[in-house]
Amino acid sequence: MLLAAPWVRVSLAQEVSPKLAEKPAEKSVEKAVTPEKAENPAQIELLESRYRFEANGDSRKEVHTRVHINNELGVRQFARLNFEYNRSFESVEIPLVHITHPSGGTADILPSAITDHPNPAVINAPAYHDVRVKSVRILGLAPGDNLEYRVITNSSHHPLAPDFWLDHSFDRTGVVSQEIFELDLPASRKPEIRINPATRAVSTDKLGDGEAARITYRWERMPLDATSRFQTQAKESQESEPDVALSTEGWEHLSVRLDELLRPGAKPLEKIGTYEESTQELFRKRTVAPEIARKALELTKAAETNKGRLEAIYDFVSQKITTIDLPLGSTGFAARPANDVLADGYATPEDKFVLFAALGAALKLGAGAALTGYCDAAGVPRPSVFKHLLIAVSDGNSRFWLDPSLEVAPFGMISSVPQKCAFVLNRAFFAMNSTGHEWQPLNRKLPFAARQRVEVDASLALDGNLAAKVKYTMRGDNELLLRVAFHQSPKGKWKELAQLLSLSDGFRGQVTNVNASDPYATREPFTVDYEITQPKFVDWSKKPVRIPALLPQLGLPDPPAKPAPGSATSPIELGTPLEVETQMTLHLPPGATPRIPTGTSVQRDYATFASQYSAKGLTITASRHINFLLRQVPAGRAADYNAFLRVVQNDQAQDFTLDRESSLSPNANPVASPTHPSSTPKP
Repeated sequence: MLLAAPWVRVSLAQEVSPKLAEKPAEKSVEKAVTPEKAENPAQIELLESRYRFEANGDSRKEVHTRVHINNELGVRQFARLNFEYNRSFESVEIPLVHITHPSGGTADILPSAITDHPNPAVINAPAYHDVRVKSVRILGLAPGDNLEYRVITNSSHHPLAPDFWLDHSFDRTGVVSQEIFELDLPASRKPEIRINPATRAVSTDKLGDGEAARITYRWERMPLDATSRFQTQAKESQESEPDVALSTEGWEHLSVRLDELLRPGAKPLEKIGTYEESTQELFRKRTVAPEIARKALELTKAAETNKGRLEAIYDFVSQKITTIDLPLGSTGFAARPANDVLADGYATPEDKFVLFAALGAALKLGAGAALTGYCDAAGVPRPSVFKHLLIAVSDGNSRFWLDPSLEVAPFGMISSVPQKCAFVLNRAFFAMNSTGHEWQPLNRKLPFAARQRVEVDASLALDGNLAAKVKYTMRGDNELLLRVAFHQSPKGKWKELAQLLSLSDGFRGQVTNVNASDPYATREPFTVDYEITQPKFVDWSKKPVRIPALLPQLGLPDPPAKPAPGSATSPIELGTPLEVETQMTLHLPPGATPRIPTGTSVQRDYATFASQYSAKGLTITASRHINFLLRQVPAGRAADYNAFLRVVQNDQAQDFTLDRESSLSPNANPVASPTHPSSTPKP
């Protein structure tokens, strides 16, 4: 710890079944070129996908699949086919599910085997029951069978119509023997389409004239031999863009449209006829429902500053409104009224923004939405590339990024997942005289200093057993990771979380008695403590005994690899400025004599490190302190950073040396003194 419809992204997993989202692991070089490769649990002999888009944004997707089941794992993978959709603008039909047995016998799945239920994430959220899963239970499937099915998804009146978009990547794992992909597009919409040169369409046809003209693209992909497949994977795995991407959108237009949808009651700008009307619409005072205004005043009555008011609203929306964990855009970005969200007490990330913005508007505090997870302004514009929604606010002095969907993120803290930009949603962008305003850098500066403290209080017994108490106190990125993990796990699972935490920090042994502070207490550091025991930690028969300092290894990034000739060296990323302090106290059994290592101190403008080791009687102590001061080390200072890294690594490699009087038996039972705990190991 110390360091598919117009809006759907198309993938093999979605076209076949969400149960296939976990594809077989990519083969290594050696395995890829070995003729005797292990067979897939199921081989998709044909994956045929056909898309047709209309000028008004409606679409039809038809997927025809034939699968050969190789073994029991394949049976389990295809025992149930699940197809997610939103019935407010989509419908799913399954006209064919057919099984052919090796004996020649056949079976058709009856309509009674098809069920349609709300997505599991919205079971307790009736307002989102339009987000659904249609399932087919495949009974009687066995190894050797062939399964064939056809699925048709129709989309009409999508909230972002008449625009449409799509992206698709072809299978490269060898799971699919033959893949056919076809796009039928209205030429009148002139969509931007980008195709990977390595996967060009085998045919492109244009039919009709004028408004009735259509363009059809067709791909036919056959399996590559093992060596070619691996080389293709190695070459294309670094590409972030899909094989096929198309869109009728522009980034600026998309920003405007999404902002309109997330502001219920907003008048679409395309329905405004004059500049005066557009100005009036953009700057009109937002109407706030009476219950929203009352709630805003109630939440902020004790706050004296704008920041205090924003914090009060944020705490309420984060912690009192339950997050419905649906993928971004599952509702088509169609927002619910803020008063409905307030009354229901639950919301998607999009609707949490709607409520937050309304509560802020009641107090004349503005709020904006931004999307993250994609940063290529030169890419084909489509909302499906974004993964998360953030809220941007300002108290008049400072700007803050907020993420109330996490429920336990402190004010001003967002996920540490690498993301360098934000796609800002703003209706005013249409009036600006140039594009690009929607892409803004994402400054992840924390509103407080990031700190971590780890305290270890351990005892070593005569029989060589070790017992320790470990306590973490955290503020910063790792704090958020732990808050979310403990918040989302029942208390009965906390021991497993602590065991993983101890292993990640190099502690071995059995973890017990796990405690954590309230994840919702976000204005205070998050704490976790546990006890850990490790039998036979030392073997006193060895002369002498060497043990490391019982401290977590400090996480420093590796030095950059030597760049290829002619390429630039990237700076060394240190991450968010962070101060880490680790301390250990180890109580030794009677008769033990320690020899301690030498402390270290090194200072740079980007980081400092210091360690201290001492012994007094039967107690030894160790402390290490590192302070990351900058986010980056310039590439030109790589040699200096390497020297700094070696100093830290050499210090952490030092051991304590313990000698023990041979006259003392490990079975002795000395009387514990008031200043020394009993040497009996904890259970």
